[in-house]
Amino acid sequence: VALCKEFLFCGQEPFVADEYIERLAWRTPGGGSRGGEAFDPKRLLEEFVNHIQELQVMDERIQRKVEKLEQQCQKEAKEFAKKVQELQKSNQVAFQHFQELDEHISYVATKVCHLGDQLEGVNTPRQRAVEAQKLMKYFNEFLDGELKSDVFTNSEKIKEAADIIQKLHLIAQELPFDRFSEVKSKIASKYHDLECQLIQEFTSAQRRGEISRMREVAAVLLHFKGYSHCVDVYIKQCQEGAFLRNDVFEDAAILCQRVNKQVGEIFSNPETVLAKLIQNIFEVKLQGYVKDQLEEHRKSDAEQYLKNLYDLYTRTTNLSSKLMEFNLGTDKQTFLSKLIKSIFISYLENYIEVEIGYLKSRSAMILQRYYDSKNHQKRSIGTGGIQDLKERLRQRTNLPLGPSIDTHGETFLSQEVVVNLLQETKQAFERCHRLSDPSDLPKNAFRIFSMLVEFLCTEHIDYALETGLAGIPSSDSKNANLYFLDVVHQANTIFHLFDKQFNDHLMPLISSSPKLSECLQKKKDIIEQMEVKLDMGIDRQVESQTLTLNCMIGQMKHILAAEQKKTDFKPEDENNVLIQYTNACVKVCGYVRKQVEKIRNSMDGKNVDTVLMEFGVRFHRLIYEHLQQYSYSCMGGMLAICDVAEYRKCAKDFKIALVLQLFDTLHALCNLLVVAPDNLKQVCSGEQLANLDKNILHSFVQLRVDYRSARLARHFS
Repeated sequence: VALCKEFLFCGQEPFVADEYIERLAWRTPGGGSRGGEAFDPKRLLEEFVNHIQELQVMDERIQRKVEKLEQQCQKEAKEFAKKVQELQKSNQVAFQHFQELDEHISYVATKVCHLGDQLEGVNTPRQRAVEAQKLMKYFNEFLDGELKSDVFTNSEKIKEAADIIQKLHLIAQELPFDRFSEVKSKIASKYHDLECQLIQEFTSAQRRGEISRMREVAAVLLHFKGYSHCVDVYIKQCQEGAFLRNDVFEDAAILCQRVNKQVGEIFSNPETVLAKLIQNIFEVKLQGYVKDQLEEHRKSDAEQYLKNLYDLYTRTTNLSSKLMEFNLGTDKQTFLSKLIKSIFISYLENYIEVEIGYLKSRSAMILQRYYDSKNHQKRSIGTGGIQDLKERLRQRTNLPLGPSIDTHGETFLSQEVVVNLLQETKQAFERCHRLSDPSDLPKNAFRIFSMLVEFLCTEHIDYALETGLAGIPSSDSKNANLYFLDVVHQANTIFHLFDKQFNDHLMPLISSSPKLSECLQKKKDIIEQMEVKLDMGIDRQVESQTLTLNCMIGQMKHILAAEQKKTDFKPEDENNVLIQYTNACVKVCGYVRKQVEKIRNSMDGKNVDTVLMEFGVRFHRLIYEHLQQYSYSCMGGMLAICDVAEYRKCAKDFKIALVLQLFDTLHALCNLLVVAPDNLKQVCSGEQLANLDKNILHSFVQLRVDYRSARLARHFS
């Protein structure tokens, strides 16, 4: 038993011979696997032999069992195959029976259909004959002039009477008038009476809210000529009490929503009825409302007229979008567009003319109101010809060829005016987008843009620049008012706003049209025109002489001339100098720092660096030439070095490397004013002065009061 268990246990896992023998040796006494036992090889061999014999017996027993199971499996396989064959034969027999039954059913069905056709062929003429007989009977009653049948006298059978009279009416149409005029008249009269009764019944049912009765009557009236009148009555009664609020568009939407849910339960063609209701609302209610709102202001108040037109058109298109949810037929988009066009066509034809006229008058009024608030009368300032020549000559020569305009520091640029103009134009662009025909949209948008250019860029910004240029005094003016930089700053800010509106509101309207290139070119021309006038004031191109920078340098010259004294650099008492730098230096540095700040606030981008570089170079040249005018004692030279050091601090505010380098060199040159004669050559060969022309070095050494001494001249030579 233990052997079998061991064998079965090993069969559950992958068999490893070494492990199996190890376990067998471990269980055998004297096998040597247990600690403390003596190894007994004979006993272990005996145990192995016995175990092998037992395994052989077990193998034989298992082999016999396997052979028995194989024989049993083969027997059952044969029996199963035989059974499958029998089932296949049964299935074939059942399939044959099914085919026979299917053929028999098909044969019977064919016979039944043939019989049905024969019965229908007999019954249809019979029914037609019966129906014709009844119609002849009713026709005879009309011919005799007395209606005796219950179907005509009983009001509850109005549906059957309507069916009969409708058929009689069709028959009467084919009869000759001369022989049957009287009966045709009677039938037509009865036809009309029944039609009126049915419409009245439909109206009463609608008022009572009886949807089922309305559906029955509408189905009967469908074959009558008065069916359209039934629809008209339904539409009219639907609108009773529907438009009681001030918002006719919201009322219309609610009404159509309610009718859309109901109309399918009443009429067989609900989309046609709903479309007719919408058409009636547009052509009667909305058209009347729009006319009342617009005609009131059309000639008297263009602003209110345009606002009302935009509002009404927007609300109408919004209503149309809501109605698109309903089933109105195949091409509801075209249907609704035609309805909107029929209402607004007379107003949209000349919309852009009204828009341009209003924008022109409104913009002119905004500008005039601003200039009136400044007590300023706009004057015509030429920009070409003789005027331009004088201006250019005055820039080059600093000769006042004509009187400058005194602006009292006023820039004549207003953020409020600009915002108002841009707001008016923005609203115009919005109206243009909504009210213009798609084919005319780019052209109309361009016209509005042209108005903005005319009044904002030309009449306001350009006029301010022209006035600013005319107000810049010559560079030798003692009281130079450099307000032109304020003009530049405000013009720059305004043009950013102008450019933003161009991108945000105009570009979407013209982006896919040929007008895009035209607008971009017009904008480019405006920019170039303004830049030319800004260049005339702030010298965007460095090589040209400037008005504003000339004024700055001229003002600094006046400060130096008024404040700098010859005794500053050659004091009478060399041992009693108490100041760190001269009064002229303090005032010039203060003035320069203010102008640098003003330039930074007035410009942006590369313009700032360009103007500051030119200003810094001129500032350096002015100080260099100014220092050349004086003689320096030892203490005066020290004071000059202190002044230049202060100028250099001021130059750092420029944040321009070239300017700082120039003042560093100037500071090194000033050291020549105080250095001992024996050290002159060493200082001149220093890093900052080695590359300078000897004439420049010599010119500074000559400014020393001790220059004429033989010792100094000998050392420098």
